[in-house]
Amino acid sequence: MFWICNRTPRVSRIWDRQRDLLVSLLLRVPGLLFPVLVALLFSFGTSDGRELFTIGEIEEVVLLPWGVKLPARIDTGAATSSLDARDLKVVNKVAEFKLPKKYGELQLKLPVIEWRGVRSADAREQRPVVEITLCIGPRKIRAHVTLNDRSGVKYPLVIGRNILKDNFVVDCTQLNCLPPSCPENPIQ
Repeated sequence: MFWICNRTPRVSRIWDRQRDLLVSLLLRVPGLLFPVLVALLFSFGTSDGRELFTIGEIEEVVLLPWGVKLPARIDTGAATSSLDARDLKVVNKVAEFKLPKKYGELQLKLPVIEWRGVRSADAREQRPVVEITLCIGPRKIRAHVTLNDRSGVKYPLVIGRNILKDNFVVDCTQLNCLPPSCPENPIQ
């Protein structure tokens, strides 16, 4: 996973120096050029050959199979993704909750996979984890998300590193780079 953000002039000078050192080394040692080029060629994309897509700080995401479109905040600091769950009740390992009114107040029942300890700015708490399918850009992704009442924050969905890893490059200077456009292919 990569982040593209504004570089300071000092960092830019350091990167320029490192690039110049690498180029001079490659030119002096003829046998080193080919392996380095091959390594660079295969370092883009994921280990299984899928393309990495660039997404911005905020993206539209569709919850499948319900077709509910939600704005999501992309948070590289969050280990796990989190969904706004209103009136959350867990009974017999099944989470029952509603999506926010603004997004149709859809009533959902999903099996709880596990309980996870989450540290937020306010406190540390245990949250239920469910598995959902999301459409982000052209990708359908099955992922674990924690459920939490997010009525006090702007975005009903946080996309964390568990989804970003091996799927996306985050450009924190952009918004809505990749509208949902999932093809009818298997879930990734």
